Amino acid sequence: MAFESLSGKLQEVFKKLRGKGKLSEKDIKDAMREVKVALLEADVNFKVVKDFINAVTEKALGQEVMESLTPAQQVIKIVNEELTSLMGSTQSWLNLGNKIPAVIMMVGLQGSGKTTACGKLANLLKKQGKNPMLVACDVIRPAAIKQLQVVGSNVNVPVFTMGDKTNPVDIAKASIDYAKSHNMDVVIIDTAGRLHIDDELMEELINIKKVVNPDEILLVVDAMTGQDAVNVASSFNERLDITGVILTKLDGDTRGGAALSIKAVTQKPIKYIGTGEKLSDIEPFYPDRMASRILGMGDVLTLIEKAQAAIDEKKALEMGQKLLTKQFTLDDFLEQLQSLKNMGPLDQLLGMIPGMSKNMLKGIDISEKDLKRVEAIIQSMTKEERQNPSIINGSRKKRIAKGSGTTIQQVNSLLKQFEETKKMMKKFADFDKDIKKGKLKLPFFR
Repeated sequence: MAFESLSGKLQEVFKKLRGKGKLSEKDIKDAMREVKVALLEADVNFKVVKDFINAVTEKALGQEVMESLTPAQQVIKIVNEELTSLMGSTQSWLNLGNKIPAVIMMVGLQGSGKTTACGKLANLLKKQGKNPMLVACDVIRPAAIKQLQVVGSNVNVPVFTMGDKTNPVDIAKASIDYAKSHNMDVVIIDTAGRLHIDDELMEELINIKKVVNPDEILLVVDAMTGQDAVNVASSFNERLDITGVILTKLDGDTRGGAALSIKAVTQKPIKYIGTGEKLSDIEPFYPDRMASRILGMGDVLTLIEKAQAAIDEKKALEMGQKLLTKQFTLDDFLEQLQSLKNMGPLDQLLGMIPGMSKNMLKGIDISEKDLKRVEAIIQSMTKEERQNPSIINGSRKKRIAKGSGTTIQQVNSLLKQFEETKKMMKKFADFDKDIKKGKLKLPFFR
């Protein structure tokens, strides 16, 4: 999970601060020393860390504590604001200009996930009502064109190619004319990468930039390379004047140094992040939401957006009514698991809930294999058993296990999960009802 290591260490620092009634200058400086070590261990650029610590320390020592906050909360508030500022303050949208087609030039080194990122971006733009086209300008890497065609096919987006014997500059130029004549309003150019930055690569990219005049030049970098990602971003920015960054593999980077350093070093925003291997696993980058996640304060807005995208509103209302009337069945349970799976990995979802962490449900996830097993067990039950699981006795369990190709222990485990889920969802339903009646008020997080 992104920032898992850094988040854990920062939360430990703030836990110590909360244990003190009043903070002295020494308390703050000691805490900032620990924060500094945590950031450096997360592979954040040294100069970025130095400037960040100085800014937080100055504000923490020079600012009066607000009456409504404890001193520790004030320090956390300052750290949150500075983290948000460090990563760009506000979300940076794509600038597609006014001309048609808009042109997005994707650049980066080999292995950064550039071709996949092209497909993810095309898929995202298509969902937003655009008519994108992918362009195969990587004629160097073996099978690069074929890979882009496969990606394009998976998201149902056309791919323009002239083979691997044509000059990439000519391909890019011809793709614009093709897009105009075929009513494509966004062209996404997949350029060649290298194992390292060289003059030949940069010259090719500069020439493509000259002929297509892109609205966006997005650098794709691998978050897991840490400081190398920042160095690569600096080099590409110097030669191409990039407009933004797509940070891939952030879901596998427990440190997060690249995300915290790139904006400060290049002054160019992170526009999107890759959160998984699927072509739908791409999110806009919100600095304020990411800062909140890092500090263990959750990211409720992103969680709600994921839920809205994955769960049918009418079905959600029906499910809520079933919970209130105690009609929640095993069929409903299976449907909820499938919806949750569509929202993404469970550890990522937990990180968006204030006060929750991956460790709270360590080792628990919903894989395709798990879903198939649950589905097999439930479908091996009679309609009456699915509606009223309390009637499932030993002999019924034995029959269900045999019919689903599972064990009695796995059937028991499923029934236990169902009961626990029903209790938890009932609590959420009651909680929501109390809020609407005005009996409870939600806390205000900043």
